[in-house]
Order: sequence, then C-alpha cells, then structure tokens
Amino acid sequence: MSDLDRMIEDSLREADGHSPQLDLEPGYFAQAMSLFTGRTAWVHWTIMIAQALMFIAGAFCAVKFYQAGTVMTALHWGMPAVVLLVFAAIFKSTLAPKMETNRLLMEIRRVELRIERLRADRS
Repeated sequence: MSDLDRMIEDSLREADGHSPQLDLEPGYFAQAMSLFTGRTAWVHWTIMIAQALMFIAGAFCAVKFYQAGTVMTALHWGMPAVVLLVFAAIFKSTLAPKMETNRLLMEIRRVELRIERLRADRS
C-alpha cells in the first residue's frame, strides 16, 4: 500500500461516521454557496462582484435606452446595455463547471468510502 493509499484510507476513516455529507448530496444552493469557501473563494468572489457590477450597469443602460428620444441616443445606450448584460451572463456561467467538478469530487469520495468499507468488511 502506497503513502497515497494510506492518506486516503486515513481521511476516509476520519470522515466515516463523522461526515453525513458523504451520504447525502447537497442541494443546489448549498453547492453554490460552497464556491465561496476554500482556496479559490477569492476568484469566485471577484467573478460575482464583476458580474453584479456589469448587470447593474447594463440595467442602467437599458433604462436609458428605453427613455431615449432619438435613434442615435438609443444606440448610444442600447449597445452597452446588450454587451454588459451578455457579459454578466457569461461571467455567471463560468461558475457552473466548478460546481460540477465539486459534485464529481464528492461522488469520487463516496465511491472511495464504499470501497474502503468493503475492504474493512472483508478483513
């Protein structure tokens, strides 16, 4: 057994019985909020702040677009509104792959835990 196997086995033994999260899949909002913890939380906070600022600016430009009296004024406010709102949607969608990665890692931990339990039952 390698050192990596021992480390996995030790961490699973620590998690066994102490971590009911391995038995239940967290809900969508719990998964989304978990993005804002850990080592890469600052990246996700930066993305969300930038996305919020772009959405607010895009909404402001959209309001100005609908209040415009001339075509040139409408274009002046309409193009930035569209660009900012599309960029805001793109920024928000960059967080979805990380949520899927977290779900995959949790499932791998579940499989490792099941394998370790089977090994323990056979011994």
